[in-house]
Amino acid sequence: MPRPTAAQIAYGSCTVILSTLAMLLLSQTSSGLGIAVIALAALALGLLVAMTVPAPRAVQAPTEAVADEERVPTRL
Repeated sequence: MPRPTAAQIAYGSCTVILSTLAMLLLSQTSSGLGIAVIALAALALGLLVAMTVPAPRAVQAPTEAVADEERVPTRL
């Protein structure tokens, strides 16, 4: 399993913090159960955002197959 990139960690963390604050302010809940549900929902949303951030793709070196195609046979 590849390690998360810095962008994935940053986007996920910001999503968790901001969505938790927004949901707590909008719901105006004061019960422990409500806060726990909001925290779990924010963690799930942060994980979703972090996993959908595109990871950088590795650059592949050119293969030797191109050089083989350019050869001309010398025997008949």
